[in-house]
Amino acid sequence: MSPAYGTWPSPFRAEEVAASSPRIDGARFVGEEIWWGESVPTQAGRVTVRTSTGREVLTAPWSARSRVHEYGGGAWTADADGILYFVEAKDQRVYRVSPGADPVPLTPQGASHGGLRLQQGRLLAVREDLSVTPHRRALIEIPIDGSGAVDEEAINVFVQGSAFFAHPALSPDGTRIAWVEWSGIRMPWESAQLSVASIENQTFAEVTARAALQPEWVSDTELLYADDPTGRWGLFRQRLDGIAAQGEAEAIAPADADTGYGLWVLGNRWYQPLTDGRIVAVRTNGRDEVVVIGPDGSARALPLPCDGHVSIDDVADSLVLISGNGSAVAPGLWCVDLDSGEIVAVRGGARVDARWMPPARPIVIDGDHGPVHAFAYPPANPEVDAATDELPPYVVFVHGGPTAHVTGAASSAIAFYTSRGIGVLDVNYGGSTGYGRQYRERLHRGWGVVDVDDVIAAARGLIDAGLADPARIAIRGSSAGGWTVLSSLVRGGTFAAGISRYGVADLRMLAADSPDFEKHYIEGLVGPLPASEQLFIDRSPLTHAERIDVPVLLLQGEEDRVVPPTQSAAIRDALAARGIPHEYVLYPGEGHGFRRAETVVDALERELRFLGRAFGFTPRPD
Repeated sequence: MSPAYGTWPSPFRAEEVAASSPRIDGARFVGEEIWWGESVPTQAGRVTVRTSTGREVLTAPWSARSRVHEYGGGAWTADADGILYFVEAKDQRVYRVSPGADPVPLTPQGASHGGLRLQQGRLLAVREDLSVTPHRRALIEIPIDGSGAVDEEAINVFVQGSAFFAHPALSPDGTRIAWVEWSGIRMPWESAQLSVASIENQTFAEVTARAALQPEWVSDTELLYADDPTGRWGLFRQRLDGIAAQGEAEAIAPADADTGYGLWVLGNRWYQPLTDGRIVAVRTNGRDEVVVIGPDGSARALPLPCDGHVSIDDVADSLVLISGNGSAVAPGLWCVDLDSGEIVAVRGGARVDARWMPPARPIVIDGDHGPVHAFAYPPANPEVDAATDELPPYVVFVHGGPTAHVTGAASSAIAFYTSRGIGVLDVNYGGSTGYGRQYRERLHRGWGVVDVDDVIAAARGLIDAGLADPARIAIRGSSAGGWTVLSSLVRGGTFAAGISRYGVADLRMLAADSPDFEKHYIEGLVGPLPASEQLFIDRSPLTHAERIDVPVLLLQGEEDRVVPPTQSAAIRDALAARGIPHEYVLYPGEGHGFRRAETVVDALERELRFLGRAFGFTPRPD
């Protein structure tokens, strides 16, 4: 007799999932070595820097992690002589680590730093000071001799104010700097300008752009950048006379795909120019591909194993460092020789066993607001013959953001479920990136409506196709995805259970608690305050918690500053008042996103037990 769905024996234990999920955080060519940042789940999620020769450059307890704009990014860089520069997670100061020496501070206490970039021996950074009102941000140059740690006047400030800054880039002659800037009234994927300044006389100019990303100088008179004037982020070449634009920007190899992404973090690189005129770039249309664009505008796809959340981290002659995940491989870092075609896995990137982790199947469902894109992961276990007299349970995954996307990547966390006989449907609801601006802006003023309609349509699509048991479909999401979970449960009628990880429950609380970066984000998603206050009330799951009539699991980080614990606690109290089965777990030391191995393990095991209670099975002991 075939074992029941949810009880299949599985080699994917929660401890192994936690151990197999380090995050690659940037990579660099450093002399004859390759260096990369990597999270260490067993050490409270700290980020270290490792080398291809087996060394650990940044040892415990030091951790390279930025809090600029709350989401950080660009927390380390290095020079060719093996000197590391990094932002320490605890105090947000920038430090220098010379070979064989202890870290030395380069900035004073107080402000946060991120987006580090070392060009021509000059260390550039984004600085954020939340101790003053209004909060102040700046693009700066940090003296690498350490003088800025004791004399703040030694730090060169290129531009500062209450606006947001990203992607500083020095011209080859060192006389000008380019960067991306946005006001905060709109998010950077909605509107962000490209600015150029003369360092010597501090004059400024703007390059016409809609939502600019990642400027890169290829000569003293030519600037590359990404923008989306046609609804797809693509590459552009702008000629300059000093800091002034000369003529219109030239589109480079336009395609129906995005070279760019939501600017949530500061360290992303979607393309890199080579010295011979070629450009290596990511193109995203649901999944990613990497292309080499020739000087003549021709584009050639590289046969890489990674096709999701790909970053072009660094180049050296014909060598390129590329990190990301893949539909048939584990997340990793690869070194690619564009001339020979050789592809070497530097870290991770192992091919997964397709018997246990078949490639996700991309599907499109007709929804009320247009097509809904998703990736389906059916139950898979080569050691089990699935029952023929029942349909499998499913969990609908909802990503956060909501301006983000999933890619159909192989994942041990997903295999944790599918190998046990629980299918997973990962949904890119309207508002997701990777399908162009029109799809992304479907969520404008529609958060809590469009996303809910789309995930319900995706779940109904599984049912109509005869792939899932209609009585055993759960929904699981994090952050903004947790909001969609709770909003979908309020709607009722589709999901038999819900799992919310640090999810939003009340919009007015979110508006009051949001950090600067997202202060006006909610206005585009729902509407402006105070005019839309009643809409904030009506859309909030907390307002209609009495409509939730299925079990709910609430998982929350105690130190979360993006979605504070008060959100999960409020929905917990509302469920308790009505006697709705629920479980609430507050994890000490965790912020917005779970990084500690013990948290990852506990959360996965709790989710499995929770689904067992909701769906009527007893998970097999590991």
